[in-house]
Amino acid sequence: QLQFLEFGGGLVQPGGSLRLSCTTFGFTLDRYAVAWFRLAPGKEREGVSCIDRNGRITNYADSVKGRFTISRDNAKKTVYLQMNNLKDEDTGVYYCARTYQQCRTTPASYEYWGQGTQVTVAS
Repeated sequence: QLQFLEFGGGLVQPGGSLRLSCTTFGFTLDRYAVAWFRLAPGKEREGVSCIDRNGRITNYADSVKGRFTISRDNAKKTVYLQMNNLKDEDTGVYYCARTYQQCRTTPASYEYWGQGTQVTVAS
C-alpha cells in the first residue's frame, strides 16, 4: 500500500524551528523528486521546496530561502524540511508530494500526496 506520512508539525513561536519529515511506504523513494507544499487559510497551495532524486538539486520559494533546508535520506525513505526562524506567514498545512519528473512548482505535476501536517506559528 502506498503511503506518504508527514511528521513534525506543531505550534511554535515566531523565530522558532521545526523539522518536518516525510516517510514513504510501498514504493522506492529514489525514483522520485519530492516537494513540500503548504496550504494556508484563504490562500492557494504554494510550493515551498523541492529536491531531486539524488539530493543534488534543491530549490526554494523566495519566501523561505535562507530559512528552510530540504534534504533526503533514500536509505531511510525519508525527506526532511528543516524550518528555522519561522514567521507567522509560515502557518499552514504542509504536504509532501512526489513526481517522476524533475522538480516542478505546479501541484498538478505531482501524482501522489501525503495527508499533511499542521504548522502553526504564533506568539
